[in-house]
Amino acid sequence: MRALLFAILVPNAVLGAQTFHPVTEIARAAETAVAISPDISATATLDPGLRLPRCAEPLSVHVVNTGTVEVSCSAAGWRLYVPVRSQRLQQVYVLRRPLAPGEVIDASAVGVETRDVSRSPGGIVPAGTPLEGRTARRALPAGSVLLAQDAVPPRSIRRGDPVTLISRSGGVEVRASGRALAAAGVDERLSVENVSSRRVVQGVVLASGEVLVR
Repeated sequence: MRALLFAILVPNAVLGAQTFHPVTEIARAAETAVAISPDISATATLDPGLRLPRCAEPLSVHVVNTGTVEVSCSAAGWRLYVPVRSQRLQQVYVLRRPLAPGEVIDASAVGVETRDVSRSPGGIVPAGTPLEGRTARRALPAGSVLLAQDAVPPRSIRRGDPVTLISRSGGVEVRASGRALAAAGVDERLSVENVSSRRVVQGVVLASGEVLVR
């Protein structure tokens, strides 16, 4: 009786393998569509008992949004929306202790951990970024990931400092004298008053200490 049962089950298993598309292949197609770089991992959620006709051609995939991928097979006439959870892992600075507004962020205040930054509210300060001179913009709790918006860069220009304004257009560069109306660091935007025209313009602080008008 056992031998007969085994003989009946084997052909059915082979038939099922030929008829239904492997769920693992559908999941892999959805995950590959989301994991577009080495630092991104993706996990698709599918019922292992899913039964869809085997596709005789490569599966079509379309990312609907950050959490859903459409996988379809026109030859077999089916379409499936697959939930996908993605993670972007990156080494970041994590605060070892609380910081008060204006407190200097030094090496003793942070540690390096690998975290999922895909849902972070702002730009991350990648581990290895120099922190010298940076200060906390607001109160920061221990255990939080250090965001760029919370790590104020060193102030290379102070309010009232004389600065050189640079304007570039069509290969022509024009320079003018200005006065800083606020403090700012490299790559930050700054309001500057043109000393000659008294006009206030916006620019970006360069590493040279000059301000490029944009």
